[in-house]
Amino acid sequence: MTPQPAQPEWTAVDTYFADLLTPEDEALAHAQRTSEAAGLPPIAVTPAQGKFLHLLALLTPARRILEIGTLGGYSTIWLARALPAGGHLVTLEYAPAHAAVARANLTHAGLDKVTELRTGPALDSLAALHAEGADPFDLVFIDADKVNNARYLEWALKLTRPGSLIVLDNVVRGGRVADPAAADEPDIRGTHEALELVASHPRLDGTAVQTVGAKGYDGFALIRVRD
Repeated sequence: MTPQPAQPEWTAVDTYFADLLTPEDEALAHAQRTSEAAGLPPIAVTPAQGKFLHLLALLTPARRILEIGTLGGYSTIWLARALPAGGHLVTLEYAPAHAAVARANLTHAGLDKVTELRTGPALDSLAALHAEGADPFDLVFIDADKVNNARYLEWALKLTRPGSLIVLDNVVRGGRVADPAAADEPDIRGTHEALELVASHPRLDGTAVQTVGAKGYDGFALIRVRD
């Protein structure tokens, strides 16, 4: 089963929500334009999903945010704008070319002073943060290569505190997550491992929600680190 593409009505509803609740924003639109011009894959979150992340960060409330998978910085802008005075966001990006676009977009949005972008394999960057004794993060957004989802979640647990929230994106994969024929595919195997870790780990409590919209049929897991 391949990922299900967006249906016209899904995209129309996303457009309606975005126009009403997340109207055109210069810095975010700039990030989308520069990412497209640089040839980055069109896999950033939608405006509605970005606003959802922003509200989660405000509700936590998150003084320290970790993002695994920067791409062009679109979701980073949404998250960083939720930081209070003195807050800080660390975002990890594997591809130097993507990181260069994201850095420019964060500077354009006036967020370069509250964000730190680390380039290289995320597992190496996460190990470095842990070795450095980084202060716990209040919110973690995982949106990188899916084969390592469980490994990212394990590191997120080490880098958070009781009460922290973890968002694991793209867990439905067009319905393939529940397709036995897809169980051995690397992205599905990685997603299964992460969700099974949520189900079995005594310090994790979570759920998963299916979504449809301009990016097709997918979903996310919302996970809380237990007290």
